[in-house]
Amino acid sequence: MNKVKMASEKSVTNNSRIVSLLAQLEKINADCLVDADNARYVTSKILHLAQSQEKIKKDMMAKGSTGIEVILSTLENTRDLQTTINILNILLELVAVGGNRRTSVLVSRGGTQILLQLLVNASKESPPNEELMVLLHSLLAKVGPKDRKFGVKARINGALNITLNIVKQNLQNQKLILPCLQVIRVYSTTSVNAVSLGKNGVVELIFKIIGPFSKKNTGLMKVALDTLAALLKSRTNARRAVDRGYVQMLLTIYVDWHRHDSRHRHMLIRKGILQAIKSITNIKLGRKAFLDVNGMKILYNTSQECLAVRTLDPLVNTSSLIMRKCYPKNRLPLPTIKSAFHFQLPIIPVNGPVYQLYSLPPEVDDVVDESDDNDDTETESEIENDNEEDFDQNFKNDDIETDINKLKPKHELGRPFEDLKMYEQFFPEFTEDFQECDLISKEPKPLSTNITQGGPIVVPTAEVEQSPVNHAIEIPVKETHPLQTEDCNKRPIFLGLVKNDNSMDNTLQHHSDQMNLLPSCQCLNHEIIKDFDKISLQNTSKSEQSYTSKAITKKECKSSLSEITCNKSFQHVSSCGGVLFEGRSVQLGKLCCSGPDPEEEDVSCSVSVEEQVMPEVPDALQLHDPELYIEIVKNTKSVPEYSEVAYPDYFGHIPPPFKEPILERPYGVQRTKINQDIERLIHPNDIIDRVVYDLDNVSYPVPDEGDVLKFNSKFESGNLRKVIQIRKNEYDLILNSDINSNHYHQWFYFEVSGMRAGIAYRFNIINCEKTNSQFNYGMQPLMYSVQEALSGRPWWIRVGTDICYYKNHFSRSSIAAGGQKGKSYYTITFTITFQHKDDVCYFAYHYPYTYSALMMHLQKLESTHNPQQIYFRQDTLCETLSGNSCPIVTITAMPESNYYEHICQFRNRPYIFLSARVHPGETNSSWVMKGTLEYLMSNTASAQSLRESYIFKIVPMLNPDGVINGNHRCSLSGEDLNRQWQNPNLDLHPTIYHAKGLLQYLAAIKRLPLVFCDYHGHSRKKNVFMYGCSIKETMWHTSAASCELIEDLGYRTLPKILSQTAPAFCMSSCSFVVEKSKESTARVVVWREIGVQRSYTMESTLCGCDQGKYKGLQIGTYELEEMGAKFCSGLLRLKRLTSPQEYNLPSTLFEIENELIESSCKVTSSNGQQPVIPIA
Repeated sequence: MNKVKMASEKSVTNNSRIVSLLAQLEKINADCLVDADNARYVTSKILHLAQSQEKIKKDMMAKGSTGIEVILSTLENTRDLQTTINILNILLELVAVGGNRRTSVLVSRGGTQILLQLLVNASKESPPNEELMVLLHSLLAKVGPKDRKFGVKARINGALNITLNIVKQNLQNQKLILPCLQVIRVYSTTSVNAVSLGKNGVVELIFKIIGPFSKKNTGLMKVALDTLAALLKSRTNARRAVDRGYVQMLLTIYVDWHRHDSRHRHMLIRKGILQAIKSITNIKLGRKAFLDVNGMKILYNTSQECLAVRTLDPLVNTSSLIMRKCYPKNRLPLPTIKSAFHFQLPIIPVNGPVYQLYSLPPEVDDVVDESDDNDDTETESEIENDNEEDFDQNFKNDDIETDINKLKPKHELGRPFEDLKMYEQFFPEFTEDFQECDLISKEPKPLSTNITQGGPIVVPTAEVEQSPVNHAIEIPVKETHPLQTEDCNKRPIFLGLVKNDNSMDNTLQHHSDQMNLLPSCQCLNHEIIKDFDKISLQNTSKSEQSYTSKAITKKECKSSLSEITCNKSFQHVSSCGGVLFEGRSVQLGKLCCSGPDPEEEDVSCSVSVEEQVMPEVPDALQLHDPELYIEIVKNTKSVPEYSEVAYPDYFGHIPPPFKEPILERPYGVQRTKINQDIERLIHPNDIIDRVVYDLDNVSYPVPDEGDVLKFNSKFESGNLRKVIQIRKNEYDLILNSDINSNHYHQWFYFEVSGMRAGIAYRFNIINCEKTNSQFNYGMQPLMYSVQEALSGRPWWIRVGTDICYYKNHFSRSSIAAGGQKGKSYYTITFTITFQHKDDVCYFAYHYPYTYSALMMHLQKLESTHNPQQIYFRQDTLCETLSGNSCPIVTITAMPESNYYEHICQFRNRPYIFLSARVHPGETNSSWVMKGTLEYLMSNTASAQSLRESYIFKIVPMLNPDGVINGNHRCSLSGEDLNRQWQNPNLDLHPTIYHAKGLLQYLAAIKRLPLVFCDYHGHSRKKNVFMYGCSIKETMWHTSAASCELIEDLGYRTLPKILSQTAPAFCMSSCSFVVEKSKESTARVVVWREIGVQRSYTMESTLCGCDQGKYKGLQIGTYELEEMGAKFCSGLLRLKRLTSPQEYNLPSTLFEIENELIESSCKVTSSNGQQPVIPIA
């Protein structure tokens, strides 16, 4: 206790002493003539206290203390050398610990200017005092980085040459030149200073300091190299270094240190040399010099020797960056980066990228890189970063809309009502009287509580006496011919629908671990098809290929396929010139040459379904009909006039009975792949460089060797333009641009055959454009094996190892990069080991979902629904540019009877407007839509309640042409359709023009949808989430005041419900900010112009989930379809929460209500009054 008391008394004493000493020093400063002896004594005492007690330093730098001002004032005024040295030591002590904040305080008090002026004054002494210069430069080296204007201040004061001359005159004095070099490095952060120092010979001076391996002066060597790297960031200095041959000198020094530093004690020096080389190679001249002196081979060999030592990874990574930068920029091996297919537009836009594309002179080579210097800021991390960066979480302030007038909804129709009356034909529910329909009940029943008693039947037309169908329609409309079957009145059970009527949360139940072999696949066994190169499905009967539940014997298999004709003339792939019309056959791609084991064939064809060992999926392909699919394909119009059908689209897909975890990438895999790419330059004789597939050259020689893979993409949604064999088992793949575009390379879908089992094949897709991808964070591409499908496993699975996504050495044309020069493409690389010899496999960016598959599913839904229970109508919204129909679907519940009250309830149901697949490459949005459609058409109590609650208007595919032709983002107009909603062109964007017209019509008749949602896919984020629109949340992200804004928070209700009910949905990833770059998207336009408060984009990940039930798993079609169903159940809960009166639901549905949802999302007031729902 006494010791503590003594320590406390001592602290108080010391504190009072420092206050007294500072007061004495301040008094000395006030005198006209500074008392040198007294000042020297006081400053020495202060220095002693600062060195002995940390608390003294804290007190002197504390907020409100005048100690630092007194010290700096004394330093500025004193002419005594010892006093100056004492004060410099005091300042060094103050910034030694906790330096960042304390140094900033020193700068804010004007310390930089005082120190620089002291340097100028001290330099006038001849010779200058060495101790003073060491202390002064040591302090400047610490202060300079914290002063943003340090470089300017130093140049104005003339300090640059003073420091440089000291170095020149004291090259052998390590103690003095070490802090001087540190200050020169800080000077050089300003480019003007770096150029000025370079002209005065600083680069040559530093090369006198650095040299071969030596155990002496290693600290000086490290500082000199760091300073050199900073100086060489100036292009002028870099050119000077190249002219003097310093590139070769640096490489020689690096090799010497690499060889002699066997214990790796001087890794920082070796890295410093590499940093200097990296700075020089930022200019084109430096890269050329590096290549001329064989720098690629030198760094490649040294980095390979460092791989075994993990602590040397910084050297390996820096070497890799240098080699990648210096790798000669190559043009893509294409005649043009424009699409291999051409479609003539009806009109040419007057501006924009499509106009520029059409305006290019014929002699312009759009593949050549036009940049002189690749001086891009490095986007690559020197160390492989395994932490995923969220590119969309942080908004750029300059992209957020801050104009409150632009944020406020306009509620403008944009078109006269007489023009909008053309859309009456798509709303027959307003005039349908159901007098001739066989409804469930003919007797009138009490109305539900949410119907206005005695309310009028709303017929929102301008002329009541006329039927909407009497108006002249200018939209080109195809007649819909629904598939009629004898089972049309049966109530279907579809894939992923509710297993138990008592629970909505049981929707999309996962498949059991046992599944039966699909009979149609059993028939296509090896013995039957092994001699067929092509199969024509023109004459195949439905009974021969439909999925049945009875056992099929081997004999029946043979006879069922005996009518299939063989087209021997197609040895590999048919040309893409066949026209799809009535009477022409559609071809399946070449089947695998070796099928299941012959001993297993009898089993696979004769064992009944119940005896199979595969998981049972009786409803898995209920909507899939191979024959119907073929018939639809014949009427699907593609630009290349495809005549082949991919086997996955013919066989169909069911979710595999196992989970697929997000792939953990091995450490260093990207570095290994890059090194293999660099080996192409170092060992060019090892490269085969042989074209094995080429859409631009139809006469390319098809390889006939048994060990060369064969490729094909000439089928619906296919995308693969060119394949080059690089090594025996390595291939470079080039994707096709979107038609009428010169970029958007990401979606791929192609066929591979001729493989050997157990061999690792590497595929490199070399012309991707996005700067990052989920392929770096666990996502795998998808593969479909025909042999596996024939064996009863018809599913897409995630495959591939050593997957990574990185910048490559192929230059992007400035034309395609929006005028930016020096941009590069990116590579997706993955390695595949096939299980079966001579299999036929398909690879895709994500689960394919073709236009023909959609049309097949819609026809099956229409033909199998219960017309007494479900009101289902499929119309053609319009025709696309290439003449394909864009379907629009109406789904709701049939009225209970054709009595007045029930017809009234039917017509007054609120609308839900859904759309999907505006971006063709986002196939996951179609799978979500499939789940939505199947849920809405199911025969469960919850689905029926949902249909009774709403009328659904659904455009399931907004961009049919893009989907059909394998585009990634655009339509045939070469434009992103989701950027055309503000002012769509009838001739170029018909689907958007008419989809917006439907919404404008609903707004005109005061029947705004309660919810608008556009389904999308997201390539760089995980989970499923929503983007909405909020004025207040947009203003929160800016400096604009938002506290006075009053906004209904109803837009948050549906996402909050989904976050509690849908396992894949993540509320924290949702955003309700309106960005300028998104002002022409569907979400923003429908919110701002149409006036729908709950206007959303629902984004589904292409990769997987990092939260919830599916955390750590890649997303599959099961989870996507489940999300579509959960969205529907969320709408049912939204209906209850937003009903003006108590919503009458079955008791089973009340049990489902989640108390958490009830408490956190309830939008009704405590007294039960109607909430604010601004839908007008």
